[in-house]
Formats: sequence, structure tokens, C-alpha cells
Amino acid sequence: MNEPTPSTNPPSAKGRAGCFIIIFLALAGGGWLWMHRPEPAAAGAPGGRGMRGGTAAVTVGEVKQENFDEWVSLAGTVTPLYVVTVRSRVDGQLDKVHFVEGQMVKAGDLLAEIDPRPFQVALDQAKGQLERDEALLANAHKDMDRYTMLLKQDSIARQQVDTQASLVRQYDAALTSDRAAVASAALQLSYTKVTAPLTGRVGLRQVDPGNMIRSTDANGLVIITQMDPIGLICNIPQERVDAVRRRLASGDKVQVEAVDKEMNKLLGRGHLLTTDNQIDLTSGTLKLKAQLPNAESLLFPNQFVIARLLVNTIPNATVAPANAIQRGAKGAYVYVLQEAESTVSMHTVTTGPTQGDRVLITEGLKPGDKVITQGVDRLREGAKVEVIIPGKPPAGRLAKSGDQDKAKGQGKGDKAAMLP
Repeated sequence: MNEPTPSTNPPSAKGRAGCFIIIFLALAGGGWLWMHRPEPAAAGAPGGRGMRGGTAAVTVGEVKQENFDEWVSLAGTVTPLYVVTVRSRVDGQLDKVHFVEGQMVKAGDLLAEIDPRPFQVALDQAKGQLERDEALLANAHKDMDRYTMLLKQDSIARQQVDTQASLVRQYDAALTSDRAAVASAALQLSYTKVTAPLTGRVGLRQVDPGNMIRSTDANGLVIITQMDPIGLICNIPQERVDAVRRRLASGDKVQVEAVDKEMNKLLGRGHLLTTDNQIDLTSGTLKLKAQLPNAESLLFPNQFVIARLLVNTIPNATVAPANAIQRGAKGAYVYVLQEAESTVSMHTVTTGPTQGDRVLITEGLKPGDKVITQGVDRLREGAKVEVIIPGKPPAGRLAKSGDQDKAKGQGKGDKAAMLP
């Protein structure tokens, strides 16, 4: 049986024409896409960064000479300068409470009253004894006057006069004791009115009215915490101790700021009071104590904050924008603008501490230098740059001369590509 022979007929003319049409359309579409491809975005323009025609768009900042404040940030805890547990100074029944839990009180405000009747009775007794002894003393003085007269007439013995003089002195001493007893009873009576020993915020009441209250109660009546001014405790590394102690010894107030833990909100500003007398061997830090005004009660006892201390002020320092500093294998460097040639040169610099958007320059720059702050990613030594001002439209130019001809031919309907 014969095998079927494969067909060797050439493709028809209609099939070849279809293939040519498909190829032609593909080439035409690719050419259209190539002619209408988007231009690369210029450096500093929305949508991208970079260079066009060998020129990089950059922003610059100026190196200045000014006083540089060196701050150090530490973890701190708000601590009251004074905390007092209010206790009764006499034993008795608590009659009235005159404060509301959590309220602010002033020194001398009446907080509570204890039943005063037992103490009033004791005061009356002391006053009665005083009056009795005063009467006895008055009678003794009169007898003394009579005995003295009789002694002059040689009618009585001198011993009787001396005995009467001793009795007068005894009554004088009794009056002194009686007056002290009256003062003591009056003082005990005054203690039945419990007053605030300082200005501050009262805490929760520890004893309710009607209960017996004693001077030996451990919890007392209430706790008062001074809120304004308030203290701040923080620990500084031992490497910074000398600078802080030198400023304290010179009489300068070391400025202290308290900010929230996100370092977004300033909570208070005050000054350093003192330092501890020894460095903690475990942490290698020294404890510091500061005082801050707190009229708005933004700081609360035992609150965690970030404490910022002004440890040093360097006068007439060379300061540069912090975002101009670049790091490489050889250390820190910046690109300095050469305004006459619109080029940049790379300068190696030695930096000090950074505060916010400023950095201290100890070597490599001088005041008045213009340094590149943005657009440094594609720069090199001697690169051509064009300075742009953030927020201000750059003075553009047409990207290509061919685009200019095209724009003229097509009229206002087409927009030429602009290069910053």
C-alpha cells in the first residue's frame, strides 16, 4: 500500500500578502512609539532625577559662621521636687474633709478637721490652773510686802521673810509652767485643723470622715505633690560629665529642655540644678537633677521624657547644612559649587556634632562656600550643574533643536519638552 506523499504546494499569494501586512503594521507601530517616547525627567523635576545634556540640576546651601549650640539627648524621668504625706499631728475622730481628690491646693489651705472638743477641754483646764497659780502668786507677793515691813520694825525673824521669798519664787515657776501648758493645749487644739504644707496637687484620700485618725498612721490622710516647678532626673555618660561640671562651676545655667518620646513636642524648658556625687559603676553614667516650670501641667510625676541638655556653645563656628554631607570610603565629603564655571568640586571635610539640620565643620570648608544639598547622586568632580530654587519654577529651555522646529510647524497645540 503506497504512503501518502506530503503536499509541496507553495503558499498562496493571499497568505503571503497577509504576512507582509502584519510585518508592516508592527514596524510602523514601533516607529511611532519610538518617535513619541517620553523624554527622561530632569533632576529636581517631578517624576525623576538626573542629567540632560551633561548638566545636573541641584540645590545649594551656604556655609555660615555662627554660634553652634551642642546639645545632648538623654532619657529622663519627671520627678517632683517635693512630695509630702499629710498626717494628723494629734489623735482623734476625723470630722470633715475640705478637699477634692486630684485638686490643686495652696500652702495653708484647710484640708480636714478633727473633733476639737477633747482638746478644748484640755486647754480650759490649763487656763484654770494658770489662773489659780496667778492668784496664789498675788497673795504671796502681798505677804512678802508685810513681812518685809515687819522685819524692818524687828517684829519677826528674818527666816520667816526668807521662807516667804522662796514661796514667791515657787509660784513664779508654777506660772511659767502653767503658761507653757496653756500654749501646749492651744497648739494641740490648732492641730485639729489639718492644713496643706505646700502648694501642689492632692492625691487620693486615704481616710474617710468618721474614722479615727492617728499621727502614727503609715498612709496618712493624703499625699500632696508639688507640680510647679517640677524636677527632672536623667543620666549623662561619664564622657560628658566634665563639660557639664565646668559650666556649673562657672555659674552658667545649663539649659534643659523636656520633649516627648517622639521628640515632636516641647513640654518644658528649665535649667540644671545639680549633679550626683558619684558615677554609677554599672552604667558609667552620672545622675543629674533639673528644675522646670510647669504652669500648664504638661509634665507629670514619673512621666518618661527625652531631656536635652545644652552642654557647650562654640562661638563663631563653621556650620554647614547637614544634608550636604556625604559619606564614602575615605570619609565625609561635600560638593562645593564653583559659581563662575557652574561646576562642582569635591572637598573632604571633618565634621563635629550635628544639631537638627546643621552640622559643625572643623576642617575642609570656610564661611560663604556654597555646597550641594540635593542632586548629588550623579555628580562627579568638575561636573556641570544648574542651580534650582525649591518652590520656584526653573528657567527652562527646549530639550532639542528638532523639537523647536516641530513646535513651530505644529503650532500651539504641541508643547515642547523643557529642561530645567
